[in-house]
Formats: sequence, structure tokens, C-alpha cells
Amino acid sequence: MLVVYRFAVTEGETEAFARDAEGALAALASCGGYERGGLGRALDSFTDGEDATWMLWTEWNDVGSYRRALSDFQVKMATPLLSRALPEASGFEVLAECEPGGEPRRTGSDRAADPARPADDRPRRETAR
Repeated sequence: MLVVYRFAVTEGETEAFARDAEGALAALASCGGYERGGLGRALDSFTDGEDATWMLWTEWNDVGSYRRALSDFQVKMATPLLSRALPEASGFEVLAECEPGGEPRRTGSDRAADPARPADDRPRRETAR
């Protein structure tokens, strides 16, 4: 599972934002199921007085790991920063992967065609990993 938070950051708050975002990243990284993550800034930032776009991204073993991480005390302490994220989709299931020089491999979806159907009744797709 991939989680992407995007933020609009003014030039004057860059240092404080980066410090807070690194703290949030460290809190998330301390949780079970965390695989990797990072913090980045758009290359075309601070043009014509616009805010810079920053991104905090993390990868997780599964959606359950990520959801449990959001209940962690240290992550809750980072909530003021995470609540600043732009109002858009942030959680994504990975449907294809590609190693350097390789061919893309599709992976199975964990989404149910019928969310009302009990999880035990859902057929599971095999994934090539």
C-alpha cells in the first residue's frame, strides 16, 4: 500500500514544515508494517509567489498496518501536520510493479467488488511477487 500526502508550503515556513514532516515520518516509520517512506519538494517550487508543493510518502505491508499506525500515539502527535495535507485521495493500492530494467508485473487487488459481502466470502487473487 502506498500513502501520499501533499502539502502547500510557503517559503517562510519551509524549515519548520520540513522539521515537522521529518518527525511525522519518523513516527510512521516506528510502526509495524511500515516498509519505507520519504519527504520531497516539487522542483518547480516558489514561482510567481505560489506555495511550494511538498510530498510525504510511505509504503506499507497492507492497509491494516497503515490504519493501525494512525492509532499510534506518536503518529497522533504528528496529526497537526498530517491534517494540513491537501484534500485529495492519499491511500493507494499498488496494482503493478516494475524492477529496474524489468517488465511491469500486475498484482492483485484487495478491493472487494461488493463491500457489503463478508471478507471471508471474497475470493482472493493470487499475486506475482
